[in-house]
Amino acid sequence: MATAHGGTSAGTSQTKRPRRARGTAPPARPPAALHDLGLLRQMLLIRRFEERCVELYSVAAIRGFVHLYIGEEAVAVGVNQALEEADAVVSTYREHGHALARGVPPEAVMAEMYGKTTGCSHGRGGSMHLFDAGRRFYGGNAIVGGGLPLAAGLALADRMRGESRVTCCFFGDGAFAEGEFHETANLAALWGLPVLFVCENNLYAMGTALSREHAQTDLAMRAASYGMAAWAVDGMDVHAVEKAARGAVESIRAGSGPHFLEMRTYRFRAHSMYDPDRYRPKDEIEEWKRHDPVTGLVDDMRAAGSLDTDAQEALDHEVMEAIDRAVRAAEQAPEEPAEDLLLHVTGRQKEAAPS
Repeated sequence: MATAHGGTSAGTSQTKRPRRARGTAPPARPPAALHDLGLLRQMLLIRRFEERCVELYSVAAIRGFVHLYIGEEAVAVGVNQALEEADAVVSTYREHGHALARGVPPEAVMAEMYGKTTGCSHGRGGSMHLFDAGRRFYGGNAIVGGGLPLAAGLALADRMRGESRVTCCFFGDGAFAEGEFHETANLAALWGLPVLFVCENNLYAMGTALSREHAQTDLAMRAASYGMAAWAVDGMDVHAVEKAARGAVESIRAGSGPHFLEMRTYRFRAHSMYDPDRYRPKDEIEEWKRHDPVTGLVDDMRAAGSLDTDAQEALDHEVMEAIDRAVRAAEQAPEEPAEDLLLHVTGRQKEAAPS
C-alpha cells in the first residue's frame, strides 16, 4: 500500500541499496535509533497481525465480529511506551493493537481469535474480549464506553491500597457521547484518581460522523471542563503520542489527578468486517492514508539514516514469521471439550454427593 508522506509501504521500497557483505557486523545504533526500531517493530506487528486477520476472516478460519486497528497503531504503541508493568490498561472492542502493544503474545491473541483453549481468554472471548490479568490488561469490552467505569474502579482500588499505579483507559469518540464517560470523568476528577483517559477519535462512531453526533467536536476542550488536564495529539505520529503520554503519566504519578488525551487518528478499514463502509468518502480515506503512521516512521528513520532497506526487510520478515507461528499454534491448539462448559462460570464446582 503506497501511502504516507509520499513514501512506500513499510514492507517494500522503491530503491535497492547494496547489501552488506557477509560476515560484517551491522554498525552500532544509538539509543534513539534502537528505540525507533522497537516502535516500528511493534507497529508492524499490529499492522501485519490485522492484515492476517482479514485473510483468515475471508476464509472463515476466524468468525464473529472483528474490528481492525489498521491506521491507529501509533496510539497503542506510543501510549504503552509511557506505562509500566504494574499499571493497568482497559480497552475497547477494537483492542487487538492494545493487547499486542501491552505485550500479550501474538500466539495468545491469535488463539483467542480462533476460539481455542490456548487463547488469552481461553477461547471464550474472541476478538472483542481479550484479557490478560497477569499483564494487567483488563479487556476488551463489547459495550461502548463499558470500560470507563472499570478504569475508575481499578484506579480507586490502587489509591486505597496506596499503590503508585496509573490506569490507562482507551475508548473511542463514540464512547465520549455515552453517560459512562461523563460520570467517570466527573468522579475521576472529583477524587483525583490516577487515570489516563485516551480517546481514539477516528471521526466516526460506527457509521456516524463526529460532526453529526457532537455539537462541539473539540473533545479535549470538553473533557477539560471537568477540571482535568486535557489536550489533543496527532494520533498518526508515534513520537507525538509517546511524548504526550509520557508527560501525562508523569504528571498523574506526581498526584495531579486524571489526564485526557484526544488522539486524532483514523481507521483505514471499515468499522468491522461486516461493515460495507459506504458512509465515508473514498477521497477522505485516501487522504488519511497519506499520513500512515507506519510509513511515516519508516520515512523519518530513513531520513535520519537509522534504517536501510536490508534492516527494513529483515524486520518485516521477522514480524511475518512471528505471525505465521501464531497462526500455526492456533490451528493446532485444542478446542474446549463440551464437559468443560460450566468451568469459569460459577465460583466453585459443586462437590460430588456422597454415595
